[in-house]
Amino acid sequence: MSAAASVLSDDSLLSRLDRWFFRFESLLNLAGGIAIFLLVLLATVNVLGRWLLSAPISGYVDWVEQAMAFIAFFGLAYTQRMGGHIRMDILVGQFRRRWLWFTELLTTVLMLLVTLVLIYGSYLHFWRAYSIGDSSLDINLPTWPAKLVVPLALSVLALRLVLQIWGYLRALRKGGDSPVAVPLIESAADVAAKEAGSVSGHDH
Repeated sequence: MSAAASVLSDDSLLSRLDRWFFRFESLLNLAGGIAIFLLVLLATVNVLGRWLLSAPISGYVDWVEQAMAFIAFFGLAYTQRMGGHIRMDILVGQFRRRWLWFTELLTTVLMLLVTLVLIYGSYLHFWRAYSIGDSSLDINLPTWPAKLVVPLALSVLALRLVLQIWGYLRALRKGGDSPVAVPLIESAADVAAKEAGSVSGHDH
């Protein structure tokens, strides 16, 4: 599944937390988009400066390297909530109700464990850069702010995974086909119809 999935809601505490946290994830995703825009603007100024004035931006590569962390990691939790990460649904998509929720729960728990290990490792990487005063090669930009982004963004992802684990446990207990606060698997036809509506401006 690589397109945005449906996420249902109700009046439960889980659903309210999901919607509140989604607003925070959306702000982070917006910040990542702004970083992309600024990087494109920087690239344009650099090209024009080199072409027209023979004066490219000093440390352009250093700035690009620092921006990559913001671009790559700020949208992680948002994409997870929307069910937008690439995965194979050929087998899982055949399951229904409790078998489906059990499988989703298992994979989400495994993902959380991997994320916690990455948080630990990336934090040590940040702390080492901060402690030794690591900087970029050209204009000596400190590298620790970009490296701090990684454990922070992964921590947000971990919280999203905890909410989804809660959602799958609730679905496993109640059964049914409409759990809240988790991305639902959609058929290829549903995804295509949603994407067509998005392009045409007639979402339903």
